Amino acid sequence: MNFIIRKFKCNRINSSLLSSTQSASRFSTAAVASNDPQISEPFSSGIIQDKDLLVKSLHPSGTGLHILDLLDEGSLEPNPTLYHVLLKKCTFLRKPKLGKIVHAHILNSHFRDDVVILNTLLNMYAKCGCLDDARNSFDEMPVRDMVTWTTLITAYSQHDRPFDALLLFPQMLSLGLFPNEFTLSSLLKASAALPETTRIYFHGTQLHGFSFKCGFHSNVYVGSSLLDMYARCGCMDEAHFLFDVLTTKNEVSWNALIAGHARKGQVGHALRLFSKMLRRDFQPTHFTFSSIFGACASTGSLEQGKWVHAHMIKSGGEIIAFMGNTLLHMYAKSGSIQDAKMIFDRLAKRDLVSWNSMLTAYAQHGLGKEAVQFFQEMLRAGLVPNDITFLCLLTACSRAGLLDEGRYYFKLMRKYNIEPGISHYVTIVDLLGRAGLLDEAKRFINEMPIQPTAAVWGALLGACRMHKNVEMGSFAAERVFELDPTDSGPHVLLSNIYASGDRWRDVAKVRKLMKEGGVKKEPACSWVEIQNTVHMFVANDDSHPQMEAIHKKWEEISARIKGIGYVPDTSHVLFYMDQQEREAKLQYHSEKLALAFALLNSPPGSTIRIKKNIRVCGDCHSAFKFASRVVKREIIVRDTNRFHHFHDGSCSCGDYW
Repeated sequence: MNFIIRKFKCNRINSSLLSSTQSASRFSTAAVASNDPQISEPFSSGIIQDKDLLVKSLHPSGTGLHILDLLDEGSLEPNPTLYHVLLKKCTFLRKPKLGKIVHAHILNSHFRDDVVILNTLLNMYAKCGCLDDARNSFDEMPVRDMVTWTTLITAYSQHDRPFDALLLFPQMLSLGLFPNEFTLSSLLKASAALPETTRIYFHGTQLHGFSFKCGFHSNVYVGSSLLDMYARCGCMDEAHFLFDVLTTKNEVSWNALIAGHARKGQVGHALRLFSKMLRRDFQPTHFTFSSIFGACASTGSLEQGKWVHAHMIKSGGEIIAFMGNTLLHMYAKSGSIQDAKMIFDRLAKRDLVSWNSMLTAYAQHGLGKEAVQFFQEMLRAGLVPNDITFLCLLTACSRAGLLDEGRYYFKLMRKYNIEPGISHYVTIVDLLGRAGLLDEAKRFINEMPIQPTAAVWGALLGACRMHKNVEMGSFAAERVFELDPTDSGPHVLLSNIYASGDRWRDVAKVRKLMKEGGVKKEPACSWVEIQNTVHMFVANDDSHPQMEAIHKKWEEISARIKGIGYVPDTSHVLFYMDQQEREAKLQYHSEKLALAFALLNSPPGSTIRIKKNIRVCGDCHSAFKFASRVVKREIIVRDTNRFHHFHDGSCSCGDYW
């Protein structure tokens, strides 16, 4: 496209151009004609085209841009329109270095104090992410208007500097400037990005009051930002109220409300809003789909996730990186590693987050060898791993028992100048502990260059539970209690260790310690999704309407699996009682009730997917292996640590968990 310059005067214009109708027409639509032999391509035709605006100087002594050289030579008369177009071109192409050349030229021109040009310059630095340059330009401006303040506030808000954005607001008000809807929506976005919920609420509610006083609370931009702020605080009632009073709604409004429910794991609410959004003829965006996939991932709601995925395909949505990553994560967290890999292979563009997401999936499913092969493939693709990459890889090695590989990749982090964080140290302790190298794990902790946390000692405590090492388990538990006395998990682990050794007095001491410290054990619960409805169970639950049938079904399964070799492991009962009572206690764990319910209410041969809020117990793990053989079904259990795929009498973890 030709660049239209109507008011520029040329000092050396070919007179024949001005005398002819054809030449006059060319000049009026973009011409900068010249007889100067020094002016060669791309302007030799006398026409400045849009693509030529940022052509570099033809001589080393020039300004850096050829069009600015023409201004200095007098071939063109300086005009604010030209500066605006040049700066906007630099903004669009994200070329701040060329923008700085234009900036320097402006400062030496008659327009150095022009607030409109300087606002365009400020916007260029802001959009290119040069916030220090933007702030310097802002500070040097002789005059600032509302656009100036709004531009810098928006820049800070969009580049994760919310405090800086909020600090500008009182300064702006002290000068008597009145904010507009764009100022307030950027400030609300900044408040929503604050690191703590209490701070979000404090600043957000003050801005809400200010917006109400100014009459902007029902504006679609301000209103959408307000409801997003409340949704990020978890105040969904307030968010819904604001949504309902908005006279005009847009995709941002719907997305903010859906995302709020998704963050709280409220899949049902998010899906109902999604359906309502479609009925109101609003088109879901990539952000909409990403939020819902994230919600489905948090609860393992595979069927709902598949339904939304199908709608996305029908609407012609492309699987772009950030949305594709959440879709991949949804399938992986729902137990379908094959679908997760399929999504990865179909991503239009794979970034490091995509590769890390797939590595996480392999780690969650205990597929250590696949994770190692995938990491090598990632390196061949030219990607540079980060700290998250190595954490995923080390976790996969730990859960698959790949001791040598885990040690190697921990050392490899140094090659990439990555300093191990506390999570990496936790994983190495877990790796050594699972392998039975408890003394080495303890030495590793003592030699750590950073102070070990409760999580580090907790990893050693878990390994002691696995290998029934009472002495070291007691030592690790004491360290955990010192660092985090309110966490019930370590208390339960230590109690398990004592119970497995029939040390019932010590079990009682741990329980007394918990009671005196006000530490409460998290109730174990399991849930299963049948026909888009989630059914939850707790141990010895009798509240479900089908409980009689569920108990009868499990008694039937229990008899069948005992017939092929299942022996109840009563060491997982933490109370002193006789053997018969212990066995009875084991029969109604929450995951067994969920399995019996699923067998009663799902089609024969279909895969059963169960989620549990804590680690699956050893007896249930053993029972599920036998059950998968007798019912001829795949049973997938997701607990807090990993996935267990039970099929034909064996588990994907290889009993290494």
